[in-house]
Amino acid sequence: MSTLRRTGALVITSVLALGTTATVAQAATAEAGSKAVARSMVSAHGWSTKQFGCLSRLWTKESNWNHRARNRSSGAYGIPQALPAGKMASAGRDWRTNPRTQIRWGLGYIKERYGSPCRAWAHSRSRGWY
Repeated sequence: MSTLRRTGALVITSVLALGTTATVAQAATAEAGSKAVARSMVSAHGWSTKQFGCLSRLWTKESNWNHRARNRSSGAYGIPQALPAGKMASAGRDWRTNPRTQIRWGLGYIKERYGSPCRAWAHSRSRGWY
């Protein structure tokens, strides 16, 4: 009987591991897709690939490019970690679920407040937030 229990646990563990692997792979695919969208939008703003590099580091720090990331203590949400989160509604009604909408809003915020992603990244590094 203990053999069955061990075997059952092994099967459950294997299934959980496969589920985790699939989730990690899906997250990596979503991140790559969001970065591709952002790269195109950065270029459309007239910013260089250097600016995309700064943006990538900034949003990796903020949310790891997860469009459902939520800061439990502040309520900041999404790829750009908007605070309050509802500000992103100005970019589209689908702001809660659409990475493209979040990226559009985030780039507009960065342009208006800092002028460029590298300036936003420099601010984040010096103060811990942007």
